[in-house]
This record gives sequence, structure tokens and C-alpha cells, in this order.
Amino acid sequence: MYIQKLRLNQFRNYESLEIELDKEKNIFYGNNAQGKTNLLEAIFLSGFAKSFRTQKEKELIQSGKEEAIVEVYYQRKDREGKIRIEIGEKKTFFINGIKVKKLSEILGKINLVFFYPDSMEMIKQGPNKRRRFLDMMIGQLKPSYIYYCNQYLKTLEQRNIYLRQIKFENKPEEMLEIWDEKLAEYGEKIFNERRLYLEKIAEKIEKIHKDVTENKEVISIKYMSSYQENYLKELKNKRKIDIQKGFTTYGVHRDDFLVFLNGRDLSAFGSQGQQRSSVISLKLTELAIIEEEVGEKPILLLDDFMSELDENRRNRFLEKITQNQVIITCTEKLKGIEGKTFHVQNGKI
Repeated sequence: MYIQKLRLNQFRNYESLEIELDKEKNIFYGNNAQGKTNLLEAIFLSGFAKSFRTQKEKELIQSGKEEAIVEVYYQRKDREGKIRIEIGEKKTFFINGIKVKKLSEILGKINLVFFYPDSMEMIKQGPNKRRRFLDMMIGQLKPSYIYYCNQYLKTLEQRNIYLRQIKFENKPEEMLEIWDEKLAEYGEKIFNERRLYLEKIAEKIEKIHKDVTENKEVISIKYMSSYQENYLKELKNKRKIDIQKGFTTYGVHRDDFLVFLNGRDLSAFGSQGQQRSSVISLKLTELAIIEEEVGEKPILLLDDFMSELDENRRNRFLEKITQNQVIITCTEKLKGIEGKTFHVQNGKI
């Protein structure tokens, strides 16, 4: 699959833009704060129905304007399509001219793997980034998964509110049963999908990482979850603690996965170089799993990727990518990488 054309109107710092992309490598270069990342954000929006930078719709609209439009024309093996996003007070999506009723309908129309500077923090920072990596991958392969995640988080928020009402307003504890049953229902579905895909990651990443490190390192993945088969029972067991603290201490919202290198916890004992190589291996594994699931190579977005890696790691990463459409942003022209090149300056290309 690949993106044929991108159109922007009053999106971020782009007044009006239409560009055709190459099927393989596309390189956007220019100084910082010129609009390179805005292009990737528009593409990301068409794949995930949300921005990776903001939850505020108005920030996507050019200053002084009331509406922005993003159009992405894409080609898959068996069809071509167009995703149109109209951004005003809220976002409205259209697929081939037909208004989308549920945002989950957008997921999976184009499959994306996104690599940006914050990706490098996945290993050494908290579990939020690792859960986000996993949820983004699963969500575009199984849109229903995002529905379960959203419902779980809404239920979790409602339960936490009620826990504080029990503590401060003496509300009856029995009402927690309503939230507990829903948390258990959605939590079980989320756990099963995460376990399944972490097993797929663990199966593939070992060989990929050996290739990335020239057989110098052995990598392994371990799913860390408090999930128990009797979810409701565990929620009841933790009820007194939850009331005292005013939030839910048990559940899949606290899941994590750990990465081990040669048997040692990478976040605690790995060097910065080892951590970066491991993130590369995770992204390559994500590419491989999506291709296996959908039967097509996903599109790879690399935002300021080159500045985060030394030349050796950068080259070994790019060597592993064949036939994928790659869209790269960087501050200067890249040596040794052939592709369609665009110069970005102050919202102009």
C-alpha cells in the first residue's frame, strides 16, 4: 500500500498544498519549525483518526481560520481510496465521499508505522509509552480493540469518581458492582488481545534483533499484567484499598511489557545504544506483524529519525526496509539515500 497524493487546506501552517508522493522513499528536509512534522501529522490523522501531538482540534487549524481540510489518496492491492477530514469544532471523516459514522471505521484503511524522537524513550520511560505502542499496533489491525479500550477508560473514570464519592460522601459500596462488571468485561478482551500480540512480537523480534546487532545480542519480551482470570474477584479484593486511595489500583490500565537483553532488564542495565537498537527492532517487528496480518507492507513515517541514530544503526535500519513506502523528515538532504526529495520552508514545498 502507499499514499499517492496529499492535499491540505488551512492545516497548521499550510494555506494550500497538493503533493504527489513516490511509492518508495520520500524525503522532506528543511530547518526546524517549517512544517515538516505537520505533513506527517496529517497522514497520521488519516490513519488513526487523531493527532499524535494534540487533542485540541483548533490547534490543527491555521491561525485565524475556522476550518482545515486534509485529503489523503491511497492505493492498496485491491482498491484505491480517499480519506477526507474536515476539522472545525470537531473532526468529520469521509471515506470515498461517504461520511463516517464511527471513527473506528477509519482504522485500518491505511496501515502506518510511526517512528519519531519520543519513540526512543519507549524503553527507559514509564509503561504509558509501551502501552501506547502496543495499542496503536493492535488498534489498526482490530478496530474493535480501540472500542474496548475507550469503553474501559470511560468505565474506569466513572468508577474512580464513585470511589471518591464513597470515601467523601458515604455513598454505598454496592453500587461499585455496576462498574466492576463492565471493567471485567472490557478488561478481559483487552488482556487477551495484548497477550496475543505480545506473543507475536516475542516470536519475531528475536531473529530481527540478531540481524540488527549482527548476532551480538539476544532480546526477549515479557508481558507484565496484574490480570487474573477472576477479574471481578480481584476488583472486590482491592476494593478497600481503592476506596482509601480514591482510584482503581487493579486492572489492564496498569499493564506493561519488559524488554530483556541477554537476560537482563534493558531499561535498568542497557546502554543508550542498546536501548535505541531495541526500539529499532520493535519497530521492524511491528512492520513485519502488520504485513503478515493485512497481506501488504505498511507505510513507514520517520520524523526527525536520522538525528536520533548513529550512521551505522541508521543504515542497518533502512537496509531492512524494502518496498515499503517511507516518508522521512530531516533537517538536511540525506547522503546515500535515494528518493523523491522535497524542500520545506515556512509552509511551502
